[in-house]
Amino acid sequence: MAPLLEMRDVHKRYPGVHALKGISFALSEGEVHALVGENGAGKSTLVKTLAGVVAPDEGEILIRGGRVRWSGPGDAIRAGVGIIHQELSLAPHLTVAENVYLGREPMRGPFVDRRRLYDDAARLIDGFGVRIDPRRRAGALSPGEQQLAEIAKAISQDISILAMDEPTSSLSARETERLFRVIAELRGSGVGIIYISHHLEEVFSLADRISVMRDGEMVGGGHAADLTPEAVVSMMVGRHVEALYPRSFGEPGEVLLEVRGLSRGGALRDVSFTLRAGEILGVAGLVGSGRTEMARCLVGLDPFEGGEILAGGTPFRPRNPADALRRGLVLVPEDRKRQGLFLNRTIRDNVVAMRLLHGLRRGPFTDRGAATALSESFVHRLGVRCRGVLDQVLSLSGGNQQKVAIAKGLAVSPGVLVLDEPTRGVDVGAKAEIHRIMDELAAQGMGILMISSDLPEVIGMSDSVLVFRDGCCVARFPRGGAPGEMSERIMTAATGGDARD
Repeated sequence: MAPLLEMRDVHKRYPGVHALKGISFALSEGEVHALVGENGAGKSTLVKTLAGVVAPDEGEILIRGGRVRWSGPGDAIRAGVGIIHQELSLAPHLTVAENVYLGREPMRGPFVDRRRLYDDAARLIDGFGVRIDPRRRAGALSPGEQQLAEIAKAISQDISILAMDEPTSSLSARETERLFRVIAELRGSGVGIIYISHHLEEVFSLADRISVMRDGEMVGGGHAADLTPEAVVSMMVGRHVEALYPRSFGEPGEVLLEVRGLSRGGALRDVSFTLRAGEILGVAGLVGSGRTEMARCLVGLDPFEGGEILAGGTPFRPRNPADALRRGLVLVPEDRKRQGLFLNRTIRDNVVAMRLLHGLRRGPFTDRGAATALSESFVHRLGVRCRGVLDQVLSLSGGNQQKVAIAKGLAVSPGVLVLDEPTRGVDVGAKAEIHRIMDELAAQGMGILMISSDLPEVIGMSDSVLVFRDGCCVARFPRGGAPGEMSERIMTAATGGDARD
């Protein structure tokens, strides 16, 4: 019996880059086949060839034994291929329901049946167990909510093949569990799923088979039951990776940041905590719990109505990020494309963007030599895959864009670094490197506030963990205990259980 999907000896070349080098890949009905590899390995390019977004230069694609050639994404959709891309493609000015059924709206005569449109979208989204109003504009949703809407859009189609490129990158642990239930239902109905993720715990819990890509080639893989995470990581990076969470825990020093009773409308209510020198303070909670809202208030992106912020023991009320920067606070935001980067500018321009306020000038002009040297040092430290620092950020993969966003924050040497989802969309090797740098920064006396939906990351890197729920900080757990026990305590507090230490 022919596989549901077969890709044979697929090549794709761009100017100066051989992105896919003779890739062969197969998928069976009702199978979850994980595709893993570092950023730039070619995973997303392979999915784009399947989706009809790009045409392969050589090779062939077969569905149920029949060769297919797409003239565009519409052909792939009509053939039953659904794609959830890493970079979301929602139209921000349309409602959630309009995005989900775009081009397939239910009609009543010559008009769109809006009641049915919104009812159908609500039922679909309710399957995830989350509250998203299908009448809301997609541009007003949080990144996690946008991710769920994108997933709903893909599975609303009559699909037999579904490729999911980092589908949990913006989801909380609870939302990820709900997605896994949806995947199980799709698999049970015979849908073949290509699952791309940097989270190996997800890969091993879901996948029947695992294929590993590196530098545009398929370098190994097999049945998930026959592999180990260590073996997969070694194939991915071509080398042994040290501990993923390399913390050298020390005794925290003086208080760098104190928050007292911070409140903002219905988003934040009486939030209080302290952050000390040399401390990494993790922040956990479901999407919409107030974590990001708190971070935005700290750096002056949003005003707060009650409470106070003290930096170095002195109260201050930041009116904008420049105010916060002068007090040593910098935010690396969760949405790198809309808030963290200048996509049409070079890597160098992005890395030094905030640093231009503090040096790197020669008279009235930018010291281009110093700017180049600084940006090159961060490209090397964070392992940004590029031809050089004059590459446009838009040309980089999502994971490499994330590394540039982090470099931009580090370039000003802040006293307090606020990281909102610092390793979202970042491969295993780069994640370990970012964690190593975080540990070095903490050892040098920096205070780091790390907001993350990745519970293993929160537990592995944090001196203690704040848990947010409904705009409140409901618990603070010190480091210690088994990771499984810690995860359970955090999730219990985040979802409304007993929040006591």
